[in-house]
Amino acid sequence: MRAPRAPRVWFEILLIAVSYYVYSLIRNSVPEHEDKALAHADDIWAFQAKLGLAFEDSINHAVDGVHWLVVSMNYYYSTLHYVITIAVFVWLYRKHPGRYGAVRLTLAVTTFAALIGYYLYPLAPPRLMTDTVFIDTVQVHGTWGSTSSGNLANVSNQYAAMPSMHTGWSLWCGITIVMLAKAPWARILGALYPMATIFVIMATANHFWMDAVGGMICLAFGYAAAYAWYGKSVYQLPQQPAVLAKAPA
Repeated sequence: MRAPRAPRVWFEILLIAVSYYVYSLIRNSVPEHEDKALAHADDIWAFQAKLGLAFEDSINHAVDGVHWLVVSMNYYYSTLHYVITIAVFVWLYRKHPGRYGAVRLTLAVTTFAALIGYYLYPLAPPRLMTDTVFIDTVQVHGTWGSTSSGNLANVSNQYAAMPSMHTGWSLWCGITIVMLAKAPWARILGALYPMATIFVIMATANHFWMDAVGGMICLAFGYAAAYAWYGKSVYQLPQQPAVLAKAPA
């Protein structure tokens, strides 16, 4: 069970489909306690203000003043979260099959930890807070494809902001690319991707910076679980799985 092995494409596609379905089912079935979620948002905003680190509204307003930029960020938020993650999975499958299962386990545990956070601590994103100066950039600029507006808002839990899986998944992608890619330009892009994502989630008023910290903690738990299972860093496993010799008849 702990030995690196070559992934099978049909099993991986089925596993990803089932995992995402279960993730969505659990995430969106969490009771949407609006009052509690809004109260938690007020608490976090007040706590950040006490620290002198309540700056998301300034970023939100500055970006909203540049139409092409804020629209680009809206599409970034609603698409790259999935596109880049799938692309990294495909790259791992093709180039690093011996590490694929371990790195996949890291993300799976990270996402499971996030589900616990969604259930125990419903949190409204800044854009849904009442009596604040935050701008809902999707609503204002009519961006398509976001789960925060339109028909998708009715089937997606709008109070699952803590922890931020945009942060957790993008950081997983970035670390994986930096650790395993050979091309310097790829490593640079890998390092920039999670930083850009954290900026985008704050600029579009979808998350507080504390949500990003929550995503990082979940990812750290995911790496720790994979390390405990394999006995070493997932990136230290062999690139290619060992080929088991066929026993003689």
